[in-house]
Amino acid sequence: MLRKRLMALIVLTGILQACSNSGNKSKSNDTDSAKTEVTSTVKATKNILFFGTSLTAGYGLDPTEAYPALIQNKIDSLELPYKVINGGLSGETSAGGKGRIDWLLKQKVDILVLELGSNDGLRGVPVAETTKNLQNIIDRVKAKYPDAELVMAGMQMPPSMGTKYAADFKNMFPELAKKNNMRLIPFLLENVGGIPKLNQADGIHPTAEGDKILAENVWKVLKPLL
Repeated sequence: MLRKRLMALIVLTGILQACSNSGNKSKSNDTDSAKTEVTSTVKATKNILFFGTSLTAGYGLDPTEAYPALIQNKIDSLELPYKVINGGLSGETSAGGKGRIDWLLKQKVDILVLELGSNDGLRGVPVAETTKNLQNIIDRVKAKYPDAELVMAGMQMPPSMGTKYAADFKNMFPELAKKNNMRLIPFLLENVGGIPKLNQADGIHPTAEGDKILAENVWKVLKPLL
């Protein structure tokens, strides 16, 4: 009788150990699965670099009102795996951007939105010089991240800068976009430039309402790439 009880106890102990091992394996598998899922999510996140002037930086606005931040809001609402990097700098010229781009390229760039040239135009920098600088920036991005999608934000100058200069400046952006297989935003300030109520007192930088329109102008071109 005692022997039978001992045998039953041994069998029961074996069953309990087996269940315990099974539970531990299940927990381990669940943990490994969770780690894989987190890692996968991190790897899936891609960067969109907005590289430009005060228009991109959101001069005179709260950072959350600048058009790159509004683009991030749209991305988040659609639960798309992209992170916006605002590389805008007030007063930035194409030459300044050429000197700054390498630092920004230290982080992975999957999509570049290039918004430079307006300060060159306002200073009367020769279009040929601005073109050369912008091409240099594009070349560096391509060399570092050959699979990156590139978007060019077009700008325009007022006739007061001279008819020929204004025309050459305007044409520079679509020409560069075509040459480099870039998507083109025809005119970043479309439906905003020259409209007093949508611009700050300086008549150059958009208000918060104006930046909402800029975000829409950009989104039309950017969305198909996401």
